[in-house]
Amino acid sequence: MIVNPEKDTLVSVIVPVYNDAQRIGKCIEALLNQTYPKEKYEIIIVDNGSTDETREVIKKYPVKLLIEDKIQSSYAARNKGILNADGEVIAFTDADCIPASDWIDKGVRYLFQIPNCGLIGGKIKLFCDDPAKPKAVELYDILMGFNQKKDIEKYKYGSTANVFTLKQVFNTVGLFKADLKSGGDNEWGRRVCYYGYTQIYAADVVVDHPARGSFRQLHNRVIRLVGGNYDQGENKLKFIGNSLKSNRNSIALITRIILNMNPANQLAGIIQKMKFILVCIYVEFVRNYERVRLLLGGYSKR
Repeated sequence: MIVNPEKDTLVSVIVPVYNDAQRIGKCIEALLNQTYPKEKYEIIIVDNGSTDETREVIKKYPVKLLIEDKIQSSYAARNKGILNADGEVIAFTDADCIPASDWIDKGVRYLFQIPNCGLIGGKIKLFCDDPAKPKAVELYDILMGFNQKKDIEKYKYGSTANVFTLKQVFNTVGLFKADLKSGGDNEWGRRVCYYGYTQIYAADVVVDHPARGSFRQLHNRVIRLVGGNYDQGENKLKFIGNSLKSNRNSIALITRIILNMNPANQLAGIIQKMKFILVCIYVEFVRNYERVRLLLGGYSKR
């Protein structure tokens, strides 16, 4: 019997990684310097077939390294971590994230304080390389990136860059769909909701996440998200309908910026607004190109 579940429970932190040798070290160092008792959590890094120096970097640290190179999917990597985890609590973050020092402490506290809790989603705080001179793509990513609160409260899922759950929840609802390249947290979160578990957004359970700074990074994310939606089994008519809705939403967003409505108030001056609008146009072009490619028989990309 656990006397003090908030401090006595073993936590397994699972981090999937793919070709991120430059940033995985900072993530691991932040995880090693948590306020939660050191003997009460393990760090599991699951490499998903990296071809750079990622594994060599990981081996420098006192963490458990697993390899998932049969299925190219971060959800397959997370599943491998879950199946090899010793903890009752499962915490997820990403290789490019930097969890706050009290991240595990607060995540576990919420998980045990909320009755029938199946998912805690924390704040994903995006930051620029140089806050004084944000790049156009960084501005877009910060304003349009993660909205964990809305995703949990409206859409019933949390982005796995910052999620806490219990191993017993996976025993009940099942693992992530390993064949999905994107959107697996969305699909799994809806199952958690279907089984009647409570989902909570916790603003003080924080990880820092670098905003994407290049058009290449943004391009890769957009096509991954479009492919993830397509792979979740939508019929073609529904996929086309959602695509048209996305186009209308983008036009409405650009109109709000031009009319100086929200989120224009978060942009400093006409130059930032112009940069934001140009990135919006680029993103919608990439989305539409990828949608057409998939509808014509193409395969989703990672």
